[in-house]
Order: sequence, then C-alpha cells, then structure tokens
Amino acid sequence: RFIACPQLARTVRRCLQGGAGPGPRPLLLEFAPGPGILTRSLLDAGFRVVALESNSDFLTDLQSLENSLDGQLKVIHGDFFRMDPLAKGALKPPAVSSDKLFETLGVAAVPWRADVPLKIFGIVQQQLERNRLWRLLFAMYECSSIYRYGRVELNLFISEKEYTVLTAKPGKSKIYQALTVLAQLGYEIELLHKEPWSSFATNSKNGGLAIPKAGRLPNDHFCLVRLTPQQNLFTGGLKPSNASTFIFMVKQSFAKPKSKLTDRLNSWSLDNSDTLLKALEIPKNAAMCNLYPEDYKRLFEALQNSDLFVESFFHDEVLASTRTMN
Repeated sequence: RFIACPQLARTVRRCLQGGAGPGPRPLLLEFAPGPGILTRSLLDAGFRVVALESNSDFLTDLQSLENSLDGQLKVIHGDFFRMDPLAKGALKPPAVSSDKLFETLGVAAVPWRADVPLKIFGIVQQQLERNRLWRLLFAMYECSSIYRYGRVELNLFISEKEYTVLTAKPGKSKIYQALTVLAQLGYEIELLHKEPWSSFATNSKNGGLAIPKAGRLPNDHFCLVRLTPQQNLFTGGLKPSNASTFIFMVKQSFAKPKSKLTDRLNSWSLDNSDTLLKALEIPKNAAMCNLYPEDYKRLFEALQNSDLFVESFFHDEVLASTRTMN
C-alpha cells in the first residue's frame, strides 16, 4: 500500500480543515491509516478520529496511540472496502458491517437533503482502484451501505488518471466514460490537492517506490479529491429504487461511445425517438459521448415515462454486475 510521508501531513490537515472556524473538529472516519502518520496530524488539528485498519501489522501501534489519548481516537480492525459484503452469516474482521460501524461512531441516519453526517478520509490503493470507485458509486446511487445514513462526504487520495476520468468533458471519447457521467451527476467533485508520487512511501516487499506507470492519461500525482453527494440527486424520476437501471443505461450507452443516440434508443425498442429527442432539445445526430451528465438523467426520466421503453431489457445485466461489484 502507499503510505504518506510526514511532510505531507500538514497539507492534508489544512485541506480537511477547510474554512472551519475555531472549536472542536467534527468526527472523521479514516480508513487504512497504516502507521498513523496522517492520523497524528488530524488528531493534532482537533479532529476526533475513528481509524479503520485492516492490516494487523499496524494495529498495535495505532492501539497504543489510542490508549494514550482521552477518547479522541478509536481504532477498529476492519477494511473499508470489505464493508457490507453479500456473504451471509456473521462477519469476521476485517469485513465490517456499516450498521455496527455507524452505531460505534454514534452517527444516526439523516434525510438525504440534510447536512453531511460524516466525513471519511483515506488513500485508495492502486490495486482495484477503478472497481472500488464503482462500488462507492453503486452504494451512493442506491443509498445502501454508508449512504443509508445520508450524504456521507468522501475525501480520497486517488490516482491522477482516475481524477482525469472523473472530471472529463463531453466529446473526449477516450476519457469521457460512464464513470465520468455517473460521478459528475452524483457528486460535487472538488480537487483539494495534488501531490507527487514521491511524497508517498510503500511497504512493498522489495522496498522500492511503486509508482504507477503513466499511459495515455497523466498520472504523475496522487490527487486528494472531495466527493460530496449532490443534494438534489433524487429529484424527478431518479430514485434509489431504480438507480441500478439508470447506471446500466449509462454503462450500455458507453459500450460504443461514438454511436448515435438515435441508434441506441432504437436498440431499446423505442420507436418514437425523434419525438422524445425534440422534447428534450437533444440533436438527433448526437453521439453518446457528446451528452452531458444532466442529459442522461433527463433521458432516463423521459424513458421511465414511456410505455414503449422495455426496462426489463437491462435486468440480467443489472443483477450480474451487482454481484460482480460485491
């Protein structure tokens, strides 16, 4: 895993403090804290921290730090990305239940349009990074797992290449993807800081710095990104109950990002596509990669109201991919 070097701690502390005034800081859930370099900085800033650590090698030192403080830090053996697995029966650490975790945190569920109930901070490891971002998106759209408690705010270190995808603009067919559309529609995305890979150590077996190779996308930095769920996400026809169908409508649309929207609508057994596009003020020759995230939401809501739209067309894919993500 990547571990932040000490000189980065003050920068992270400043970013997470934001423009907050004096007084005690709110509760912060930190996942994969490792040796606790950033944890100590957050504690010094006055945050109350719950540290969720999956690696038993780091637990002893973290627990010693916990015992030296007066309730400001709580350490839990758990893996943030093994939360609420589909497996039945009692969970064994590092798997963790969000219900039990939030009970421990003392955080109660609030309505979706209420203020953020909890802030989460952590470094997303490079292995399975894309899969983990997708899983968080699924949970957010379905209001499941941590999002049963409201608009939980994520402050994540992710690779620069994934940040580039999350913030891509329509028309860039190679980087404007289904993940882009769903993230921009679902989250307010704020770049807090960019840090060179050299500011992170690694505990790999050979002791070297495992810097990801840059490909066609820039990838020279780790990006600290704030993802705050949109307060107005579930207005109109989009709801947690049909969000899986919406996700797979978008994913299927990007199977051929340069294909025409009219062709895609016809494949969905919609024979009045011209009338629909005129009502939505979307050009008939628009390609899938040229639509804005808001266009996809408006299109989905219009399709929901169409008697000719066969929603069951997506059913098998929705079930299969949900199992894969979990």
